[in-house]
Amino acid sequence: MGKHEERFSKRERLCSKKLIDTLFGPGRSHAMTAFPLKVVYRLVDNVTETTASAGAVTETNVQVLISVPKKHFKRAVKRNRVKRQVREAYRKHKSYVTLRVKELTDKQLLIAFIWLSNELTDSVTVDQRVYNLLQRIGERI
Repeated sequence: MGKHEERFSKRERLCSKKLIDTLFGPGRSHAMTAFPLKVVYRLVDNVTETTASAGAVTETNVQVLISVPKKHFKRAVKRNRVKRQVREAYRKHKSYVTLRVKELTDKQLLIAFIWLSNELTDSVTVDQRVYNLLQRIGERI
């Protein structure tokens, strides 16, 4: 796998309010936990977006949302640290789900990582949990 494939670009981030409502709304969303993380995911029909500047159609097979509630960490510094750890772990191990979703035609995977713990965790543990969750998602889709 090349370095270009290991990037975590803006197109891979789940920012669309409509897609977030689709993920958390009623329907076929699935959830699983590997403490201190919970993941909610849903396989939907592919949505193509056109960029205004280039007019090109960009397809992203997997989009990710990372949430660390203010309830667990009052200080933004700690919330940002946890989000950075989860982003890095996802970036390293995303190939487990992206390759699986590419096999499915006209499907898109929406994933939300939600932090459950009130304590900070070292990066190795976060990395292992994200790896575990992504493997389990890859098996189930």
